[in-house]
Amino acid sequence: MGTVKKLAGDTAIYGMSSIVGRFLNWWLVPYYSRIFLPEEYGVVTNLYSYVAILLVLLTYGMETGFFRFAGQNKDDNNKVYSTSLISLFFTSASFVLLIFVFSSQIAGWIDYSEHPEYVKWMGIIVAIDAFTAIPFALLRLKNKAVKFALLKFLNIGVNIGANLFFLSFCPWILKNHPGSFVRYLYSPEIGVGYVFISNLIASVVVVISLLPEFFRIKMNFDWPLMKQILGYSSPVLIVGITGMINQNIDKILIPHLIPAEQNPMEQLGIYGANYKLAVLMNMFIQAFRYAFEPFFFSREKDHESNRIYALIMKYFVIFGLAIFLGMNFFLDIIKLVIDPRYYEGLKVVPVILMANLFLGIYFTLSLWYKLTDKTIYGAYIASFGSLITLVLNFLLIPKIGYMGSAIAVLVCFVSMTVISYYYGQKYFPVNYNIKRMGLYFGFTLALFFLFSLIPFQSLFVKLFTGGLFFLIFMVVIYWGERRELKTLLSHK
Repeated sequence: MGTVKKLAGDTAIYGMSSIVGRFLNWWLVPYYSRIFLPEEYGVVTNLYSYVAILLVLLTYGMETGFFRFAGQNKDDNNKVYSTSLISLFFTSASFVLLIFVFSSQIAGWIDYSEHPEYVKWMGIIVAIDAFTAIPFALLRLKNKAVKFALLKFLNIGVNIGANLFFLSFCPWILKNHPGSFVRYLYSPEIGVGYVFISNLIASVVVVISLLPEFFRIKMNFDWPLMKQILGYSSPVLIVGITGMINQNIDKILIPHLIPAEQNPMEQLGIYGANYKLAVLMNMFIQAFRYAFEPFFFSREKDHESNRIYALIMKYFVIFGLAIFLGMNFFLDIIKLVIDPRYYEGLKVVPVILMANLFLGIYFTLSLWYKLTDKTIYGAYIASFGSLITLVLNFLLIPKIGYMGSAIAVLVCFVSMTVISYYYGQKYFPVNYNIKRMGLYFGFTLALFFLFSLIPFQSLFVKLFTGGLFFLIFMVVIYWGERRELKTLLSHK
């Protein structure tokens, strides 16, 4: 129980940077929804989908490899750190060079031939974020969660500040004081491009802030060690790329699969904004991931590890289901943060929330192939998930638009979870309480569908009923877990 409390504490600290930080960053979504038309916001959604996939490609599983090979003594940590960092620096710098040489061609391939500068800006952002992955991993390994959180806050704060400066302050100054200095810093023609410029400025500030971490350790590249890390991490790379495909390929395909007369970029903008409404589930999963990955590697030889992993899974599912219900019961309040032009896409929110919950469950299950060094199985499962995603997107988007994308994401992550559980029980059996978690899932879905079927006559009654249903859920959870919770909370 003490171990579980330690993980909960680490998750809470990482959550300060992930949950609170990303929540602050998330406020850019309603901000953009009021500044940009849906088709303009579609550009942001589309380009960041490319970025997500490229970032995984440029880190090529080095984070997980770093945690696996960093030993308990300082010399091992330093060797793994310096080798990983040098490797990422070389690949990131090479990527930037290629982007600048072929920016015009790349812009044409992705239908942004009029804006090759977008490609250059995004290329630098991806390269910097990939390069800083290992310094951030080192902070996690050393349990420097507070410093990790502060740097993440810095990135988000600078990004938000730059967005407000370029998209609100500068236009206001130019409107009221046309001859001011701002005319040298701002051009209305750049428009949505300032979203990417702001991100670029934030990334540069963070890499400068991380400079002490680069020079604290003597740099030494160990090629035999690098081959071991690559051998372990290569399947993880496939897992990462396919994972990003599963989460982002829909936002790349929608402009190509929806007929031009139906304004695909507008639909993409609406879908992207509502996809972001599921942010609370994403933030919970991200905060948990930051704490859980180094945690399960460190507890590999613990004689109670099996019971601990099962316990963690159960409470992860409980928290995830609570977020799912809370977001859906109070969606009429949450939706007020985005412009009414985007409301038609609210129907995807429950589907995306459940899909993200299964993604989190899949990640929690994935410890089996990482601890047994069978990462190739992770690659197989993720590749199968990508196949499902691609097939369903090609089949469903032309027929039902972005709702087909949401369904594809859900089916993909549910399938991957089932397959991972099956093989995990063969190679690294963990006694998960499937019956109890299944009952909680069933009860959650029953509450959700009952709530959806009630013809509410007023918003007050709807919110009151949602609050009542959520309270019933919490009471049922407490009743089912009361003995274990008392033990957990009373353990020193």
